[in-house]
Amino acid sequence: MSALGVRGRGAAGVGLTVERDAPVVQRLFNPITAIWLVLVGVFAFSALVVLGTYERDLRGGDDGGAHALSRSAVGYAGMAQFLRDAGQTVVISRNKLSKGHAEGLLIATPPLDGKLADVKALNFGGPVLLVLPKWNAFPDFLRRGWVGEGRPIDLTRLDKASLLGGYAPARRPGASPATLFARGDVFGDSLSFRTGPIDRLQVLQTKDLIPVLQDETGATVLGRDPKSNVYVLSDPDLLDNHGLKSVDNALAGARIVETLKAGDGPVLFDVSLDGFARERNVMRLLFDPPFLAVTLCLFLAACLAGFQAACRFGATRRAGRVFALGKEALADNTAALIRLTGREHRMGLRYAELTRNLAARATGVPRELTGDALTRFLDRMGAQRGAEDRLSELTAIIGGAANREQVLAAARRLFRWRLEMTRERQ
Repeated sequence: MSALGVRGRGAAGVGLTVERDAPVVQRLFNPITAIWLVLVGVFAFSALVVLGTYERDLRGGDDGGAHALSRSAVGYAGMAQFLRDAGQTVVISRNKLSKGHAEGLLIATPPLDGKLADVKALNFGGPVLLVLPKWNAFPDFLRRGWVGEGRPIDLTRLDKASLLGGYAPARRPGASPATLFARGDVFGDSLSFRTGPIDRLQVLQTKDLIPVLQDETGATVLGRDPKSNVYVLSDPDLLDNHGLKSVDNALAGARIVETLKAGDGPVLFDVSLDGFARERNVMRLLFDPPFLAVTLCLFLAACLAGFQAACRFGATRRAGRVFALGKEALADNTAALIRLTGREHRMGLRYAELTRNLAARATGVPRELTGDALTRFLDRMGAQRGAEDRLSELTAIIGGAANREQVLAAARRLFRWRLEMTRERQ
C-alpha cells in the first residue's frame, strides 16, 4: 500500500491518526491593553490627587448651610446678591485677612459651636457684624441645596460657654413685624425703621453689649461689644434668605450693613468659620505657581524614566554561568586579582608598548624599527598627521603613574592617540 493510500484511508476514518498543527500559544496580556491600563491608572491617580487638593475650592457651597454660599432658607446668598444689585462690592472671604485691613464690613455667620475668639481671629481691623444662629435646619436629601422644615434652636438647652448661650437670647411669640429704634450715635437717636414679619423674633438680654438697635419693647436686636469693634445681630432673619421674602426685611438688613460699613471698602462675607477655609498646605504648593513648574518637571522626568524602563535598549543580556569557564573567566579573574593587589598602575608601560605595536602595524612602519627608534618614528609621523600628543611623552606619563586614576587618564590619551594615527575616527 502506498503512502498516499494510507493517508487517504486514514483521512476517511479507517483508524489512522492524522497529524495536526501545533497548538498556538496565546499571550496572557496584549501589550497595547497593558499600556492603556497603565495610562488610565496614572491619569486616575493624578486626577484623584488634584481633586483631593482643591476639593474645598471646587465645592460650590450650596449645601444648605447658614453661610453666604448657601441658597437655602438659612443661607445668606440672597443678601449678598441684593447688596451687589444695590451697588455694593461684595466679597466671599475664605481666608483670614491680613492685619491692617480695616475698610468695609466683615459679616461673620459662625455655627452654633463657634466662639467669639474665632471671629476676632479673622484679623479684620474694621467693624465686624456677628450674626447669631437661630434655626435648626438639616439638608434635604431629595433636593440639593434645600433644607427641610427648620425649627428654632432650643434655648433651654444652650451651653452658656457657647456663642449663642453667652448672649442670653430670648424670642417673641408668633410672627409679627418689629419697629427698630436707634440707640447711640451709630444710627442716630432719632432714627427708627420697621421690619417685615419675623417668625419668633430673637432678641438679646445680656448686659455685656451696648445697645445699638432695640425693638419697641426695649430688647436689644443689635449690640456692640465694648471691648472690640464687633456688632452682634440677634436675629439672622434680617439677612438670611428666609427673611428676604419680605422687602422690608431686605431693606432693614441692607440699612444695617450700609450703616456699619467703614469707608469705601467691600462687604466681606466670611465662610471660613463654616468649613470653607482655603488653607495652604504642601499639596497646594505643588500645584500653585511658581512651584507648579517644578511639579511639571518632576512629572515629565518620571514619564521619561518610565519610558526608558519600558523600552529595551540593545540586545538582551544572556544569563551566564555561576562559575564562568574559559579564557574570558581567566581574564576576569586575573584582572580582579591585579585590582585586589593594587598593582594596576604597574601595567601602564605594557599597555603603552601594546598601543605602539598596534599603531605601527596599522600604519605600515618598517619592521626593522624597534624600541626607541620606533617611538621616534611614530612621533614624527604623528606630527605630520596632526596628533595632539606625542607617543614618547605619553609613555613617560603612563610609566610614572602612581595610582589607578593616573594610569587610566594616561591610557585614555594613549587610546585617543592610536585612533588619530590609524584614522579609525574617520
